[in-house]
Amino acid sequence: MKTNIYVIYGGKSVEHEVSLKSASAVINSLDKSKYNIYPIYISIDGIWCPLGLLEGKIEDPDELRKTSSNTVSKSIGDFLLNQINDNEKNIVFPALHGTNGEDGTIQGLLELLNIPYVGNGVLSSAVGMDKVMMKDIFAKHNIPQVKYASIQIPSWRKDKNKVYTEIEKKLDYPYYVKPANLGSSVGINRAENREEFEKAVEEAFLYDSKVIIEEEIIAREMQISVVGNNNPKVSVPGEFIMERPFFDYEAKYIDGKLIPVIPAKLEPEVSDKVRKTAVDAFKILNCHGLARVDIFVTDDNKIYVNEVNTMPGFTNVSMTPVLWGATDGTTYAELVEILIQLAFEKHEEKNNLLNTRS
Repeated sequence: MKTNIYVIYGGKSVEHEVSLKSASAVINSLDKSKYNIYPIYISIDGIWCPLGLLEGKIEDPDELRKTSSNTVSKSIGDFLLNQINDNEKNIVFPALHGTNGEDGTIQGLLELLNIPYVGNGVLSSAVGMDKVMMKDIFAKHNIPQVKYASIQIPSWRKDKNKVYTEIEKKLDYPYYVKPANLGSSVGINRAENREEFEKAVEEAFLYDSKVIIEEEIIAREMQISVVGNNNPKVSVPGEFIMERPFFDYEAKYIDGKLIPVIPAKLEPEVSDKVRKTAVDAFKILNCHGLARVDIFVTDDNKIYVNEVNTMPGFTNVSMTPVLWGATDGTTYAELVEILIQLAFEKHEEKNNLLNTRS
């Protein structure tokens, strides 16, 4: 009997469009002789819109859109009642990035439903999404990071000048100012002085109620993929050569002016250290399935963990699948299948735990 796989994508996130591209690639890679594929589009308003059993190939990500007059709660109820068959083998691939997808919320729903799903669980998803929480945890484990500080919106609204002054006492310009809970480099700005700092914070608060500020370092940014559950494997490091001053949304998804270098040109001992640190970060956040760890490497070979992406971009040209192709020849379709099997493995392990006192 075929396995039912529900690929969920879209969502209430600034990364909505990226999610459609990831979902399209995932869907097209799946073996239709093995899986019944059910695309589930979540509109920007949060309404769940099943597209039904997919028979053909997705030629354009826009084909994955659908409109509905449902409410959010009714659409989720309809999905659970009419789409999920408890008597069959089911799995969810949440090809969601950012808010309400990569932050533990959808994972929590799937945990309550006891449905296996690809990727990280509630805790690692939530902590990996919140850059401040992630960095605070890494600091406790002596993971190397750039100097950082954070601002929450209540204190900022109460006395902006005081908040700016306190940050300036802790950190030296220039800064990178980021929303704490977004990905794909949305809402990030570089600030060299107070005026630019204030503008950057104003913009970051459009996307989140918490902002992180990091000191700039001159370094190359390595991307490393870690895949597995209890015994994760790590890819070779890769990097992009870019024309922009930093790796922003347009450079990632629109301009196409990025040249991947895989494996990255690093001294063997530095490459080994980067890969070990990536696995350490993966384990500290209790990750399962997959994660992409971004690590800075300076000219004098010091390393600093930038962030961990618990559901990284998953298009055919995204760094995660490309890294595995370069590491051991794993194809995109093979990687998707590995992630599906890891999800079933983790789900079985969880269900074997005692839920009552013996």
